[in-house]
Amino acid sequence: MNQNKEIPYKIFLEENEMPKQWYNVRADMKTKPAPLLNPSTLKPMTAEELSVVFCDELVAQELNNDNAYLDIPQEILDFYKMYRPSPLVRAYCLEKKLDTPAKIYYKFEGNNTSGSHKLNSAIAQAYYAKKQGLKGVTTETGAGQWGTALSMACAYLELDCKVYMVKCSYEQKPFRREVMRTYGASVTPSPSDTTKIGRKILADHPNTTGSLGCAISEAVEVAVGSEGYRYVLGSVLNQVLLHQSIIGLEAKAALDKYDIKPDLIIGCAGGGSNLGGLISPFMGEKLRGEKDYRFIAVEPASCPSLTRGKFVYDFCDTGMVTPLAKMYTLGSNFIPSPNHSGGLRYHGMSSVLSQLYHDGYMEAISVEQTSVFEAAEMFAKVEGILPAPESSHAIRAAIDEALKCKETGEEKTILFGLTGTGYFDMVAYEKYNNGEMSDYIPTDEDLAVGFAGIPKFEGNEI
Repeated sequence: MNQNKEIPYKIFLEENEMPKQWYNVRADMKTKPAPLLNPSTLKPMTAEELSVVFCDELVAQELNNDNAYLDIPQEILDFYKMYRPSPLVRAYCLEKKLDTPAKIYYKFEGNNTSGSHKLNSAIAQAYYAKKQGLKGVTTETGAGQWGTALSMACAYLELDCKVYMVKCSYEQKPFRREVMRTYGASVTPSPSDTTKIGRKILADHPNTTGSLGCAISEAVEVAVGSEGYRYVLGSVLNQVLLHQSIIGLEAKAALDKYDIKPDLIIGCAGGGSNLGGLISPFMGEKLRGEKDYRFIAVEPASCPSLTRGKFVYDFCDTGMVTPLAKMYTLGSNFIPSPNHSGGLRYHGMSSVLSQLYHDGYMEAISVEQTSVFEAAEMFAKVEGILPAPESSHAIRAAIDEALKCKETGEEKTILFGLTGTGYFDMVAYEKYNNGEMSDYIPTDEDLAVGFAGIPKFEGNEI
């Protein structure tokens, strides 16, 4: 076997070794994630009801709790081949810098023009929209990675793309906005006066800097009100975690080539797309009792849904037009502080990951953004990649775990997800370098405002 071979800096799979199926971790979960509820009836959403908002085949994927593997259509595989398989990198230079006995690996998802892992699901969702004969799709984006990826996918398939971008990100990240427009997408700062919901939010909160919940509300309103359009989402949903399982499947296949078993798997956590995709095949082994791993979700201290949220049914959007999802949530009215420079801004967490966390299969921590950017700059200096702020949450935790190994002498193997590059996030890096970046941790009183808006019905007490 390969266990005695020197591990290369980058482990690449051959094209013929690429996974041909997505893995659905729900099939192996003992407790399935709770179903989406119709907020009017409080009954599980039917496929017919969901198909008003989402593409038909994506609805089928959303509701599929039984099939462990789903074939990836050949057209999507052909698109994947433009930038996949993505490399699994041994962080030799970071290990040396930290003087740690730990072995550190990262799965790098930034080697495409969109700069992040989001393209894995964007092309899948755009493909199913095209296959259904739609004119276009609507969506929201926070830091801009999802909007960028979806605009690329829609341009490739000649679909119209309407993006509602969180207002503070729209202003802080003009270059990411312009990439979307270059690919033909329309980009509107949210909340806006172009929708009924946006106008209401602006009337109630005239100085708001926006949130993903606001942007989702606007995108859904436009999709439902426009013939030939559907809404697509870049994180949180079951279907998105399914598509993103390509990350973990490739990572596991690359590690298996050298008989490497990670002890610890770390991912940044906003809505759950990267984290869920990275850990899925490893979590499947844990759920089936085949192997054991330690999983850590890392979220920003300014938007701590797992570590300080409530595990209840809540709206997925601020305008309260979407189904209710059972998840760890800060309340759909929660708006992160405008001083928060990265993504990971969503008020809730994927129902799949929420259930796994609730059942004790993974851990969660929150980290402050100045320490995140400190880790980002250290990583950039020694590994040669400027990481996205989102990815840097995982880097922070990986460094901290490696330093613990230095203290104890343990030779643990750490795997983390490097979700993308930070070259469109230079305003944030500038603030950090100028000493102008500050940390903000919401008080219990701040969080109570969001919790107050969680719908109250029998069995949904907080």
